[in-house]
Amino acid sequence: MKLIVGLGNPDPGYECTWHNLGFRVIDALAERLGIRRFRPECEAQVAPAHLGNEQVLLVRPQTYMNLSGNAVRPLLDKYGSGDPAELIVVCDDIALPLGMIRVRGQGSAGGQKGLKSVIERLGTQQFGRVRLGIKPEHPVGDLADFVLSRVPRKQDAAVEQMIDTAVSAVEVVAVKGISEAMQLFNRRVKSESEGEPSASLD
Repeated sequence: MKLIVGLGNPDPGYECTWHNLGFRVIDALAERLGIRRFRPECEAQVAPAHLGNEQVLLVRPQTYMNLSGNAVRPLLDKYGSGDPAELIVVCDDIALPLGMIRVRGQGSAGGQKGLKSVIERLGTQQFGRVRLGIKPEHPVGDLADFVLSRVPRKQDAAVEQMIDTAVSAVEVVAVKGISEAMQLFNRRVKSESEGEPSASLD
């Protein structure tokens, strides 16, 4: 069984923040699949589902972002035979321009603390991830404050479109694999500040 894990913070006050895009992708995928109920397990909310012929488990860790690995590790052991190849992590990435989706099969946390926690608990960087770009267009004083701030209403439409694309990317990763998803979704997006396409920083 593949685990599709969206990273975020469980408190309702964080629901519309940049740092909860992982949760929002899981919720959008659940809605697309007609799933209405999650159950508590291993410090997470989980829901089994099917994508094509693949059996998957949708996961929203309830540990808060910095301890996400505490939920992922036992769930992967139980449902994925402990194999990191059965894991897909979805999270925000402040290094990528807003609207950019980046699919990878390995890599560092890049400063994303939830991803860092998962890597530390698994002892490997070798697992799939779908990252959603949230890089601010203008310099901000405190990046921690920024990721925990609410998505501005003027950017809601762009974020919803990015979430929808990320859901499609997750589906392709789960059913057809990382390589095909990378070919389909790892594209450049236009930077509003520069008016030119911006490439990924990795």
